[in-house]
Amino acid sequence: MTSVFRGSPSWASTARLRIERSVVGVVGLGGSGHVVQQLAHIGFMNYRLFDRDGADESNLNRLVIATEDDAAAGTLKVELAKRRILSDRNAANVETFPCRWQERPEPLRGCNVVFGCVDGFAERRELEVACRRHLVPLIDVGIDVHIVGDEPPRMGGQVDLVGAGAAVHDLPGLPERGALAREAGQYGDADPRPQGVWPNGALVSTAVGIAVDLLTSWKRSLRGAV
Repeated sequence: MTSVFRGSPSWASTARLRIERSVVGVVGLGGSGHVVQQLAHIGFMNYRLFDRDGADESNLNRLVIATEDDAAAGTLKVELAKRRILSDRNAANVETFPCRWQERPEPLRGCNVVFGCVDGFAERRELEVACRRHLVPLIDVGIDVHIVGDEPPRMGGQVDLVGAGAAVHDLPGLPERGALAREAGQYGDADPRPQGVWPNGALVSTAVGIAVDLLTSWKRSLRGAV
């Protein structure tokens, strides 16, 4: 950890303690299951995980925490994530919620940061509103694969840190609100199993870096929405 953070050894120790003591919420554990893998390696010890779905064979192109046996058994994604975290940090505190976050919103209110890895901008908007209401920073991660006319398939994604400032849907570069209703279900236009594992990895790595900076201020420059 000390090789990551600039500053004195005492400052690095403080940063490490912040990471170990922070409570991280993760909503959605599909293609962005990378997030728990990376957080565990960094040293995060407290998790609240939400996903009502189980693994299946169609997930294996992007669900890095699952195996073929998990897909065959339909193992819940929250249990897969818990297993992955504990394999690296056996003393971690992992709370799992195999339901929609809207059914159990209270645990998210006590988080220091929430990763939103959900499908659809309508779902993102609901999570954003809930986090902003309770002053919990939200890092939203999303990806889409789609086809425009006769052009080759396109892949696009975003990572947004949303605090008490601008709403994620007001940030530049995102689809206009009129397109939100059309967005649902487009993931996979290019193929039933689009190659999502590497772009998800890139997006999640960016998101995790933002979270570390947010909690430790190691760059001393992160201010407002990203």
